[in-house]
Amino acid sequence: MTPTLPTRPDVDFAARFSARAGRMSVSAIRELLKLTQRPEIISFAGGLPAPELFPLDAIRTAANTVLDRYGPAAVQYGTTEGHLPLREWIAAQTPGLTPGHVQIVTGSQQGLDLLGKILIDEGDVVLVEAPTYLGALQSFQPYGPRYVELPTDEHGIDVDALEDVLKAHPAKLLYAIPNFQNPTGRTLSLERRRRLVELTAQYGVLVLEDDPYGKLRFRGEALPNLFTLGLEHAGGDPERNHVLYSGSFSKTLVPGLRDAWVQGPHLIIEKLVQAKQGADLHTPIFNQMIITELVADVLPRQIEIVKKAYGERAQDMVGRIREHFPAGVQFTEPEGGMFLWVTLPEALDTTELFPRALERGVAYVPGRPFFALGGGANTMRLSYSSAGPEQIERGIRALAETFREAMD
Repeated sequence: MTPTLPTRPDVDFAARFSARAGRMSVSAIRELLKLTQRPEIISFAGGLPAPELFPLDAIRTAANTVLDRYGPAAVQYGTTEGHLPLREWIAAQTPGLTPGHVQIVTGSQQGLDLLGKILIDEGDVVLVEAPTYLGALQSFQPYGPRYVELPTDEHGIDVDALEDVLKAHPAKLLYAIPNFQNPTGRTLSLERRRRLVELTAQYGVLVLEDDPYGKLRFRGEALPNLFTLGLEHAGGDPERNHVLYSGSFSKTLVPGLRDAWVQGPHLIIEKLVQAKQGADLHTPIFNQMIITELVADVLPRQIEIVKKAYGERAQDMVGRIREHFPAGVQFTEPEGGMFLWVTLPEALDTTELFPRALERGVAYVPGRPFFALGGGANTMRLSYSSAGPEQIERGIRALAETFREAMD
């Protein structure tokens, strides 16, 4: 006789979620990418590095070298801090740093999440650019920050407004992308960089500099990063530098190996180690070893290849925009990176226009999700990194037709 199992009430799974889970949200870009997978769609939506530029032969050679040199150790568990030779190379790029100032993370997105976990308590004021990288907002949001937006213009954060904000709000953290910002493509000027570092130090605010695109400058003069300026302000002492730095190999080499890093004072790195141990123990050691084989020779060559390609594509897209977009549409002209920003007349809504553009075979990212406090309905992000000349011509022409139809 089969025993009768006791009946149980249906479990209300939604009621079991934590308050933190309730603050989570899906990535608007990831959802859009699902709509753009059809081969006939020209996508300016995802911030995808150009796959035809990936150094596959060099990666294949490096992988074989790693296996020959390290044997089973290449696929064994590794240290949470990361592969020492890779951390040594990263530290050597900034005078005064040691490997102990570097934590390897599984993509810069993990770094943002772990930093949010160790730094942000519910109700803490976090300063962000308006607009800013929506992936950072997504990472920080579960920890309950109170966002305060910083106005921006063609030169980046308005530092006069920043000073007013710092006087009015006891901020814990300022998150910024000073180089070829995602989503606008703008670059923070040198004068403003120095002032930002001075002001945040004066008010005791940590700065998180997110710099995945910094090496991808294809025109103009290179500028010192905020971390370096913070180090100067601290008298060269890494333990007193209030600027944390997030770097990545995803945009310069390949994104799929998911290798990135955070650098900062030992106290921050030690706490990051604890957070990462609870997250995934360590970033795959095999991937780290492959990257280490590539940084000395392949990486510098790859950066030049990518810069040249993206510079040509950005110039092409800006040229087609000038040619086809109707009057009244504004756009940025980036000096590097992967994105430019388009602002339509205020009466238009790029979220509402998206289905119309998709019908014409082109996709973009509406601007609203990049604003922590709402707004930006008439803005959009375009990525030129993985688009060829024919795609850029047809896609920009299709967008122009969409805009004209909406403006008539």
